[in-house]
Amino acid sequence: MEQKEIMASVVKILTPWVKNEDSLASVSMDTNILDDLKVNSARLVDVVIAFEDDFDIEIADDDVDSVNTVGDAVNLISSKLG
Repeated sequence: MEQKEIMASVVKILTPWVKNEDSLASVSMDTNILDDLKVNSARLVDVVIAFEDDFDIEIADDDVDSVNTVGDAVNLISSKLG
């Protein structure tokens, strides 16, 4: 799966939890999930579960802690898909 496809899926998964629609419209690899998209940190668990289900992968708690931007999520998922 190409990075562009993963990015599109990540954005689609994040969309229901995004509170800042303007940032979503101009989302990039550098977009911060909590600060820019205003995703509630408590909702990150739901986001991670959605990533796992959608991509059929497992994400360790330690890996979740390193995901701050959309790019971090894309790169992590990409590495899990190997």
